[in-house]
Amino acid sequence: MNIYLTVIVKAKPEHQQEVKNLLYKLPELSKKEDACIGYDVHQSIEDKNIFILNEKWESLDGLSLHNEQSYSKEFFAIFHKLQENPISYRSK
Repeated sequence: MNIYLTVIVKAKPEHQQEVKNLLYKLPELSKKEDACIGYDVHQSIEDKNIFILNEKWESLDGLSLHNEQSYSKEFFAIFHKLQENPISYRSK
């Protein structure tokens, strides 16, 4: 079963370029993973602080493995400080 993700991110205006740089690196790295079918990042033309990520993974296990990659962990470790209204989540 394929897993589809659409993620909407709003960068703090003062960090917009930094967020853009971080997000646009992710597809290149992610597409090297076996479970990654597609990964695209788009920037809104109406609000340059909004980014949309569209991801497609072969399985939930593949997505979980992606989230354990060193570059994913590094991204999540700093990203919450750069976005407006970060979402809190807990793993069980």
